[in-house]
This record gives sequence, C-alpha cells and structure tokens, in this order.
Amino acid sequence: MTDTTTPGDLLYTPSHEWLRRDGDNPDEATVGITDFAQDQLGDVVYLDLPAPGTPVAAGEVCGEIESTKTVAEFYAPVSGEVVATNGELADTPELVNESPYGEGWLIRVRITDGAGLEGMLDAAGYRAQAEAS
Repeated sequence: MTDTTTPGDLLYTPSHEWLRRDGDNPDEATVGITDFAQDQLGDVVYLDLPAPGTPVAAGEVCGEIESTKTVAEFYAPVSGEVVATNGELADTPELVNESPYGEGWLIRVRITDGAGLEGMLDAAGYRAQAEAS
C-alpha cells in the first residue's frame, strides 16, 4: 500500500473502515471502507446501509456490502446514531470501488461515545496492518 491509497487525515479500523471527523462539527463523522477493502471485495453491486436514526455501536455490524465475489459485513467504528446514508450508492454502488474515500462514502454518524476513537489506527498503522494481512 502507498500513501496515495491511505489518506493521512483519516482514522482506520483493523476491519478496514475509515472515519473522517467533520471539521465544523467534530461530533459527526463520515464512514466508508478503505481502498484495500474495496479491492479485496471486487466490484460492489449492492449495499445494505442502516437508515438515518439507527443507533450503531463501535465494533458492531451496521451493514452489508455485496460484490461479485462475496457478501461482507461492515462495522461501525464508533458508537452513535446514523444521521445520513449515501443515497447515490443505491443506483451507483460502484462508487465504493471508484472513490472509496470520496463519493463512495457509506454513512454519516453523530458520535455519542468517542471511546471507539481510541482504538483506531492512523494511516501508518493501518498501512502496516494491511500489508501484514
């Protein structure tokens, strides 16, 4: 993995999710899957995302990603409440493959318990873990 596939301004989970805190509202964050994860999945064809208002818990399954190879679960990196889902993915799920850190984001979460942030990895830590797997 190179720096270009692991942005330095994000936090990462060992299960290949990323989290970007909102600079204007640090209690909210955007969540997606990493470039490494989308590459391992192959072509994404469908996503089952939690509806806005759904509570999520750090480390717990909060949705599924179906690809041409498999169906994979994705996990909430923090505890909170889903405030938005990426509606574009219903018609264009391939955005997860094309732009995993941009247009292919999955959900936005209002963080109610920041404890999950403590166990997240920075870009260098995530790259090291991904290269070892």
